[in-house]
Amino acid sequence: MISDIISCDIIKLKPDEDLKRVLSIMDNNNINGAPVVDEDGKLVGMIVKADIYRFLMDDGHYDTCPVDWVMTKNVITVSKYESINAAAHKILDNEIVAIPVLDGDSVVGVVSIEDVLKYYLNENV
Repeated sequence: MISDIISCDIIKLKPDEDLKRVLSIMDNNNINGAPVVDEDGKLVGMIVKADIYRFLMDDGHYDTCPVDWVMTKNVITVSKYESINAAAHKILDNEIVAIPVLDGDSVVGVVSIEDVLKYYLNENV
């Protein structure tokens, strides 16, 4: 089950946080992406460093812009009850680096491509 490998101690961001602060949070916590939630804790997006850097390369885009200008809004998710294999397929098929894990509408964790690789490497040792 995916619940065996999820990172539960996750950073959740708000849509109105500025990109400079978000990059600092990501750097300080050694993460490449994070779910974005509304005031009720419901998932509204996902943001990754690569998207922020691509955004900032365009003229007129500043690190004071809010997360919701850059975040992916149609987020691929996995239920905490799905298999690790299902999560791996969603990550690969959608070419993403991390996927939020939901319990209903609540974000309960994140699974990264590294989490999946570590799981499969440990299974084959």
